Amino acid sequence: MDLVPVIKESATPASSSKNAPRHDHAAMLVGKPTGSSEMQGMPGMPGMKGGVESKAPQTSEFVVPVERQQQIGVRYAKVERKPLRHTIRAVGLIVPDKTRNWQFVSRVDGYVQKLDVTAPGELVEKDAPLLSIYSPDLLTSEREFVELLRMRDQAKSKDARDTPQRLIDSAKRRLQLWNVTPQQISELEKTRKASDTLTLLSPFRGVVQSVPVEQGKSVKTGDLLVEVADLSVVWLWAEFYENELSMLQVAQKLTITAKSYPGQNFDGTISLIDPFLDATKRTAKVRIDIPNPDFKLRPGMYVNAELEMDMGAALTIPVSAVMPTGTRSVVFVDKGEGKLEPRIVQLGTKYGDIYEVKSGLEENERVVASANFLIDAESKVQGALRGFEEEKR
Repeated sequence: MDLVPVIKESATPASSSKNAPRHDHAAMLVGKPTGSSEMQGMPGMPGMKGGVESKAPQTSEFVVPVERQQQIGVRYAKVERKPLRHTIRAVGLIVPDKTRNWQFVSRVDGYVQKLDVTAPGELVEKDAPLLSIYSPDLLTSEREFVELLRMRDQAKSKDARDTPQRLIDSAKRRLQLWNVTPQQISELEKTRKASDTLTLLSPFRGVVQSVPVEQGKSVKTGDLLVEVADLSVVWLWAEFYENELSMLQVAQKLTITAKSYPGQNFDGTISLIDPFLDATKRTAKVRIDIPNPDFKLRPGMYVNAELEMDMGAALTIPVSAVMPTGTRSVVFVDKGEGKLEPRIVQLGTKYGDIYEVKSGLEENERVVASANFLIDAESKVQGALRGFEEEKR
């Protein structure tokens, strides 16, 4: 590579004598002694004061001819002030909302008289029948309820009606504990016809999750009859690394995507951040609530969660413009006419393919965006860099 160091001219006129001392220009470039005894310690010489070398400012610029830069494909980028956005990504598992999951458990002994749903996955509407149970105990309780209603209606004074009314309220509570709905009790009050069959109705529009019973079989108190899940809202349990937890807050909005629905986004809201971390993975679980009116997101499905945050605006440079040199980061500033100046910069956070610049550069300066070629540069460039490092110490 044809690299030409830029040497600042001395104030001393150039000597035309053939015996003029010869100096090591590369050494002069980095501020080292030239090795000439004729120039050192001579009072009255330009650049010397009482035999001591003056500390005149040195330059660390070097030149890569423009033609050569074009040949090797050097690219430049401007130092620009840009808005910064930071994105956190996580993968998680869809599960049903436990507050919208209903398990019907038998509260009376009896027999499954009819199954209106037979398999998991069936869609049921609100108040749709799920199954019917035949129970002699239920028939007895409903008959008692009807008899109390008759006693209250036949009472001729207010005091005479108070006692049956208290017993009626108690009978209502007992029927409700047996999964008899308020609508079914109101119907019983109107018709006054006791029934030996209890029909279980879906409390919401949802999907049958399990049906562990069979038609005609006996059931006892405590047996699971049918399970229904409302999937209009589902939970996403996602795991975030511990260094990301400080950026998360309850009620934050996230974007949810699934491979099953390419190009479609779902809205999620953080509802819970688990304070306990996994000791091995160094992650914490975060629960995200996702509206799912069309039941597209299904329990057991893996989805992606993205949280995008506005981090303000700052000076930025491309990642490719930075050349790490141990504990420092160097960029090469274009000074025009092929001149390049290595400069130490203080970098902030990396955002995708750009770095935030804390100090060392000004807006609209041009930097080499492909600085890697300088790593393999010739010795003159390396010497310039070494001199630059020593000058900054």
